[in-house]
Amino acid sequence: MALKRGVYLICGLCSLALGLLGIPLPILPTVPFILLAAFCFARSSDSLHRWLMEHPWFSDALSQWESARAIRKGLKRKAYIVSGLSFALSIAIVPIVWVKFMLLFFAIGLGLYLRNIPELED
Repeated sequence: MALKRGVYLICGLCSLALGLLGIPLPILPTVPFILLAAFCFARSSDSLHRWLMEHPWFSDALSQWESARAIRKGLKRKAYIVSGLSFALSIAIVPIVWVKFMLLFFAIGLGLYLRNIPELED
């Protein structure tokens, strides 16, 4: 049992780190990693799970996801805007053509993923 909790804890910490890196980096999506961190912390550490669920940056989105499997329309709009600007800047800066296409592919994939997430009214 302790080994299983340890694995969940390590996965949760890695997911949280990747989610936090995803805030400024366009290639890493923040939301799935934060959701995975919450899942892992719920199975490994009550204090980290509570901290994440009460954190000012993530608490609203996590509680809405937990209760309704959906996010607010405004949060979804912010995700579109920030992701779009981030990918556009990255595509403009990168000099290698194949990397530009790869970033465009990731941007389209993220947009399709966001579009499929159910919305809650603000």
